[in-house]
Amino acid sequence: MKRIFSPGVCAGFVLCCLMAAAPVAAQQLPPPQVSVQVMQPEALPVVNELPGRVAATRTAEVRPRVGGIVIERVFEQGGKVEAGDVLYRIDPAPYDVRVASAQGALARAEATALNAADQEKRARALRERKVTAGVDLDNAATALAQAEADVAIARASLQEAQLNRSYTEVTAPIAGVVGRALVTEGALVNAQTDIMATIQQLDPVYVDFTQSSSELFALRRALAAGQLATMADDAAAVRLVFDDGTEYADPGKLLFSEASVDSSTGQITLRAEFPNPQGDLLPGLYVRVRIEQAVRDNALTVPQMAVQRDQSGQAYVYALKDDETVERRDVTLGQTSDNRWLVESGLEPGDRVVVAGAQKLYPDAKVVPQPAAEATTVPAGAAAAAEAPAPTPAQE
Repeated sequence: MKRIFSPGVCAGFVLCCLMAAAPVAAQQLPPPQVSVQVMQPEALPVVNELPGRVAATRTAEVRPRVGGIVIERVFEQGGKVEAGDVLYRIDPAPYDVRVASAQGALARAEATALNAADQEKRARALRERKVTAGVDLDNAATALAQAEADVAIARASLQEAQLNRSYTEVTAPIAGVVGRALVTEGALVNAQTDIMATIQQLDPVYVDFTQSSSELFALRRALAAGQLATMADDAAAVRLVFDDGTEYADPGKLLFSEASVDSSTGQITLRAEFPNPQGDLLPGLYVRVRIEQAVRDNALTVPQMAVQRDQSGQAYVYALKDDETVERRDVTLGQTSDNRWLVESGLEPGDRVVVAGAQKLYPDAKVVPQPAAEATTVPAGAAAAAEAPAPTPAQE
């Protein structure tokens, strides 16, 4: 007698067979091969990235010391100048006249002093022979002293005229890069009033950056509590990072931090010095400063690729147990250093953490561990097994 099965019965029978065979197929898959790193404590610098601005180490406003008409501009705008280089020339004719006048006044004063000296000499000789009264000698001595004083005044006036004549050549007070010309030939400039150009010294340069007072005080409290170690002054590295993420080639050095807090922002200003031989750092340029402010001893770090997050945002890693199975470890992460995370809690020295291949693991999954440094080549069979969907605990 034939038995006739309905389509619903056949479908249920096939589904039951597949469910029975799934654990067998899952058990037949080889354990995935993963790279494992052993947690070892190390000294990790505490690096902060702070906003900053580039500033010239020295800035000088070129002003005339004497007034007059500008007859020549000597420098090239945007070029480099040395201290003492002539930048402008002011019409020297009026000052040549003053020098000549002062020279004549000095010659007259010297002639008057010479005559007074002769009069004093004759009065002294007559007094010694008791021909004249003593008052005549006193008057002659007084006239000689006045004449010598007039000579000193005239000589000082000549020096002043010559000095003003030399100031008609406006020179650079410092070495650096001169900006655009602020006056042109034919312009009338006033002494100590008009700015003719600006010179900035750009090698080296300063970078002024700010840090919140709360962050700096927290760092100091951690240093006082022994949680962090102080870095030597010559060991603290200061680096610059541009807007596009590239890092400036030359490191800098920290000079000082302000002794006061900005009342409007709550920030403390710090200053670093950087070499600038190529002139890439220009005043006013916005940069970010990476500064090592302390050292964390016995720090544990994991590669960023080893860290995963669940739907709630909790960070976790897979750690290897003694039976070559993995377990989930929730971790608290700190700062980043290159491509590594600082682990504040959740791991201990000696723990083995899965680095590569952790994305398809689940708790208590069996794995084939391999040291992370040696996990460069993976056999084809193991790679295929690692790429295959891992069974879930429910399927087991």
